[in-house]
Amino acid sequence: MAECGPVLPPKATAPPDNQFESWVLADLDTGQVLAARDPHSRQRPASLIKVLLSLVVMRDLKMDTVVTGTWDDANQDGTRVGIGPGGQYSNDQLFHALLMHSGNDCAFAFATQLGGVAQTVAKMNALAHSVGALDTRTATPAGLDGPGMVSSAYDLAVLFRLAMQDKRFAAAVSTEQIQFPGWGGKPGFQVNNDNPLLYNYDGDLGGKTGYTDDALHTYINAAQRGSTRLVFVGTRGTMSPVTQMYKQSAPMMDYGFNLKASGAQPVGQLVDADPTASPSATTTAVPPAAQHVLASGQSSDSGFSLPTALAVVALILVVGGVVYVGMRRRRAS
Repeated sequence: MAECGPVLPPKATAPPDNQFESWVLADLDTGQVLAARDPHSRQRPASLIKVLLSLVVMRDLKMDTVVTGTWDDANQDGTRVGIGPGGQYSNDQLFHALLMHSGNDCAFAFATQLGGVAQTVAKMNALAHSVGALDTRTATPAGLDGPGMVSSAYDLAVLFRLAMQDKRFAAAVSTEQIQFPGWGGKPGFQVNNDNPLLYNYDGDLGGKTGYTDDALHTYINAAQRGSTRLVFVGTRGTMSPVTQMYKQSAPMMDYGFNLKASGAQPVGQLVDADPTASPSATTTAVPPAAQHVLASGQSSDSGFSLPTALAVVALILVVGGVVYVGMRRRRAS
């Protein structure tokens, strides 16, 4: 899927007009890519990178932990939910607000718990690489533009598919409203989900919106019809000049469901792990004759077990060392 233009099944009709420079339509369950345009084009992801942050949060933090808001949280650039200094927030509330309303203040609060911005970014990059999202390099936890900040529609589909396998994420992106705590004498308030298709697209499962000056519009949305669940990801979108991203995305979702129903041949596959991962150091460091035994952990044709093979290798190295030292001494004398 290295094409720079449309990637469509044989004899498929052209996709609906849209103003995304790159996009991917994929099956959430099988990972089959149904259609795409320039899927590996590296673009600014904007707030779609919060999907990757969510994966780190779900792996490293407890949702019932309660944290205290700070001025640093409250003063983050871009979209904020409304964390205030001294406010008390559970990670579950922050998690919902992060995904529903794209709160950069929530992203910073999570980064603080994860060891700071630099360590959070490092964790996000490591996780992206480990699952095969090799077009992705995170520079900020919230998706604000930063040096080297890139991802692709393909990678974002990989990450969203992985996140949707966790019920906590799936519940958060499909939640329409929550109550959020107040602070400093200010009352609590209602937070609404900012994904319009959640309210007006049949079978919608939720998604994520994004925008920065460099990224322009980015968008993820998933929906279900019957037993089929699809995801659409678009990057670097424009409103050409007035059609909102969700109005461009709904026909693309329809197009994907029609392709699936027609039995169209998939054009690619979302990866489940890093395809460039190298073999373990243990295996590569062992002489070839013993590699089969080490890899299987079972008896070889000669009857050697794994411990026996290791002992033989060690003995060979020791004997070789002794012989080498003896030869050096004879030469020196």
